[in-house]
Amino acid sequence: MSRSRLPVLFVLAASLVWLASGQPLPVVVPVTKDTATSLYTIPFYDGANLIVDISGPLVWSTCQRGHLPAKFPCKSDTCKLANAYPVPGCPAAGCGRDPRKDRTCTTYPYNPVTGSCAAGSLVHTRFVANTTDGKNPVNQVSVRAMSACGTTKKLLASLPHGASGVAGLAGSGLALPAQVASSQKVAKKFLLCLPTGGANGDGVAIFGGSPLYLEYTRSVEYTSSLEHTPLVGRKGSPAYYVAVKYIALDNSRVPLPPLALATGGVALSTTAPYTVLRADVYRPFLAAFREATAAQWQYAQKPREVKPVAPFGVCYDARTLANTRMGFMVPSVTLALDGEKNWTMTGVNSMVAVKPGNKVCLAFVEMKEVKAGDGKAPAVIVGGFQMENFVLQFDLERKQFGLLRLPYYAQCGHFNFTRSS
Repeated sequence: MSRSRLPVLFVLAASLVWLASGQPLPVVVPVTKDTATSLYTIPFYDGANLIVDISGPLVWSTCQRGHLPAKFPCKSDTCKLANAYPVPGCPAAGCGRDPRKDRTCTTYPYNPVTGSCAAGSLVHTRFVANTTDGKNPVNQVSVRAMSACGTTKKLLASLPHGASGVAGLAGSGLALPAQVASSQKVAKKFLLCLPTGGANGDGVAIFGGSPLYLEYTRSVEYTSSLEHTPLVGRKGSPAYYVAVKYIALDNSRVPLPPLALATGGVALSTTAPYTVLRADVYRPFLAAFREATAAQWQYAQKPREVKPVAPFGVCYDARTLANTRMGFMVPSVTLALDGEKNWTMTGVNSMVAVKPGNKVCLAFVEMKEVKAGDGKAPAVIVGGFQMENFVLQFDLERKQFGLLRLPYYAQCGHFNFTRSS
């Protein structure tokens, strides 16, 4: 037998063992990037698409036919879960202020892009997806779920065309990962592989703990190579945080104020298109990046800065930067994580092309309307662009965050969504 066929046969055998074990299979859906808004969506049911919000504590959509009202009393545990994270500017939940005459639960669906919210109710719904062995979809499954039902279409402002709500993936009890785990009896963890959009295909989200195989590298199982760091929680916030010791450009630490990163922490977000840094972090970071970019080209053509395009702080003439398989040749950005792990972003995740013209800009932006050093805001919010083509795993039971940068020849868009026979 050819040696080249052995890895493929091993993968097939491992999948068959899992299928024969009788263990519940994880649930898989495609993840699509909307290039107009830089937001990511997943299909939920009957053609309804919801945006992916890893900080969202709820699943919600505009009210649809077929939704079955879930009349929980406003003092019930379920209602408390639905309102566990009050949104600033939204009415406070509670029976004393409950606008419903029958005193059933009122929830407040929240648009993470515009910050708007509106009163809604809890409804029974279903999440239509497929089970998976990590290589392909296996069987269609209808997951029992509960969502908030928003009564106004104003909640959909600034969301992708055709999106009807938000799939909250936070660690809360009514977010999608917890609901899938409870309904399907799978692990309380999920995996995201965010796509770059366009012709590069759909990425993948897997709920319940699963191996991950991609087309063209079928012998490689990617989750076995994840590096792990603790997930950190912050009181009053459903968002995921990681502890970052310092930020480096190539091998040089960015000179930040003492405790700048610890003050407010480092959050993860799929609704921030690019990484956002508080002013006391952004300004020294920007200065260090410009200096390091100029210094690495001291024996070659110097990159030419051009007028920045909002919201970016520095842009370059792309013709003066070398372009490689790992993106434009600029200093790599590294977040030094707890546990001696590094999250390193090369040019493909740090520089974004801006049209028209030949401009590329540093895809890290300054946080607005927040004072430098204000601990009420995160020091850094890692955005979607910086997560693309990384395998990201959120283990809510062990409170661990796993990450792996895919090699240049593999992409999140390479998952095979053809159902296995």
